[in-house]
Amino acid sequence: MSNLVPVEIIVNKIYLIRGQKVMVDRDLAELYGVLTKRLNEQVKRNIKRFPEDFMFQLTAAEKNKLVANCDRFKTLKHSTAAPYAFTEQGVAMLSSVLNSERAILVNIQIMRTFTQMRRMMLSYKDLKATIEEMESKYDKQFHIVFQALKQMLEPPPAPPRRKIGF
Repeated sequence: MSNLVPVEIIVNKIYLIRGQKVMVDRDLAELYGVLTKRLNEQVKRNIKRFPEDFMFQLTAAEKNKLVANCDRFKTLKHSTAAPYAFTEQGVAMLSSVLNSERAILVNIQIMRTFTQMRRMMLSYKDLKATIEEMESKYDKQFHIVFQALKQMLEPPPAPPRRKIGF
């Protein structure tokens, strides 16, 4: 039962919007096996359970950016409805308004994924700090090694984008 939804699938559905890790209502509905419309109905019926730090509606610019970056959201391109984004706490709260067995099991898996991501980020920061500390202690002979380690820890730069139009 714990392999109901692989962690990789959940991780690929977590986005960074407004500086928070969130999941979009459409993805959550798909994971839970319900229609997006039904998920949002349950949320609206229990709106007191979802303050701004649990859930927010995307702006038109945020929606357009999401559509541009993710092919699976291309049907949202001409939609007038803006999707909702749920933070980790909002996803946890969804388990109280969606009572199906699948929703409960998927919710547990999502919570575990968020926790695992948090642990990975902490270990990444610890590793980077350790390398910087070692670099300050040791001779310049290890300078090349430390530079190589830093390059491996840094995310690759975004490729230059071609201008479209005139």
